Amino acid sequence: ALQENLEKKLFGQHLVSKVVVKAVKGFLNNSNAKKPLALSLHGWTGTGKNFVSKIVAESIYKRGLQSKYVHQFVATLHFPHAHSINLYKDQLQSWIRGNVSICPRSLFIFDEMDKMHAGLIDSIKPFLDYYELLDGVSYRQAIFIFLSNAGAEKITEVALDFWRNGRTREDIQLTDMQNALSVSVFNNKNSGFWHSTLIDKNLIDYFVPFLPLEYKHVKMCIRVEVESRGYAVDEDILTRIADEMTYFPREERIYSDKGCKTVDAKLDYYYD
Repeated sequence: ALQENLEKKLFGQHLVSKVVVKAVKGFLNNSNAKKPLALSLHGWTGTGKNFVSKIVAESIYKRGLQSKYVHQFVATLHFPHAHSINLYKDQLQSWIRGNVSICPRSLFIFDEMDKMHAGLIDSIKPFLDYYELLDGVSYRQAIFIFLSNAGAEKITEVALDFWRNGRTREDIQLTDMQNALSVSVFNNKNSGFWHSTLIDKNLIDYFVPFLPLEYKHVKMCIRVEVESRGYAVDEDILTRIADEMTYFPREERIYSDKGCKTVDAKLDYYYD
């Protein structure tokens, strides 16, 4: 179901589909995992990071994101004040400990990692490490997903290089991105992963790059959204909506600067 949903609903992200399916499937089938699964999803707004974490949740739990075993944290909502960082660290640790004690197969999603105060996420390092038990609790079946805009410039840089050299985006391999991405995030002062021990100690299993979306991918997003609302597909409206989006770099205008983020609102304007 995970693979099917990603193939059907996620556009222009061949690396994401490949890595996420392999990582999640392999982890769930491994009865003797040595540590929890930790995925860090990186890319511009609207490229599908939240969407993918939603699909992962739905493939594991009947109620998806609504499951009581799925826990979402949004940096600006749950950890807004820099002066309260020590309190947040304690709360985060007890929240994770309490929930994994109830259900070993808990899923934790951390959104807006690029807006999280540096050092806060390091408080969960013990839970991501190779310990069999911590205070009588095993965290080895838990899954942690981090979402971040940090590293998006590096991802675009690689994608543009391929485009300018006449190669397709499907030619881009994970090896072209992975190392540069982890280094860029580790050294980014505007990232919750800035000089983080989670990266330093190699506790993030995969840095998953979300490529910027092209015009054709935006049209695919619009088509799927139109169909899901039960409207007849009007190619003229699809083109008009895609044309209204803004694209970058300024000269080439290849990538949508909001991905598929504003598709919903634009459809309301044209159809309702």
